[in-house]
Amino acid sequence: MVDRNLQNFYGRLGRIERIHNAGGGFEADGALGMSYYKARQRPLRRAGFLGPLVLVALTIVAIKAAVLASIGPERYEERIAALKAGGTAEHVGAYILQADPLTVSASEQIRKLLY
Repeated sequence: MVDRNLQNFYGRLGRIERIHNAGGGFEADGALGMSYYKARQRPLRRAGFLGPLVLVALTIVAIKAAVLASIGPERYEERIAALKAGGTAEHVGAYILQADPLTVSASEQIRKLLY
C-alpha cells in the first residue's frame, strides 16, 4: 500500500531542499546566513578553450624537444624529411613536428641536463 502522508512528506522535503539550494530559507536578523556568504562568493568563471589549447601546444613542444635532444638534430631532420615524402597525414605531421626555435632551445636545455 502507498502511504499518502509519506509521499506528502517527501514532496515537502524536496521543495525545502530546492529552496535551500537556491539560497532561500529563514535567516534571523543580524545573523550571518547563506545570503551573506553567497554574496561574498566570486562568480564562477566560464571555462575557455585557450587554456587547454596552450597546454596541448606546450606538451607538443616538450615532446618534440625531448625527441630532438635524445636523437640529435641530424637524425631528427632525416625523420622530418621522411615524413614530408609521405602522404597528406605525414605532411601535416612533418609541419607540426618540424623544429622551431622554442623546440631547439628547450632541447638544448634538456641536453645540458642529461649529458
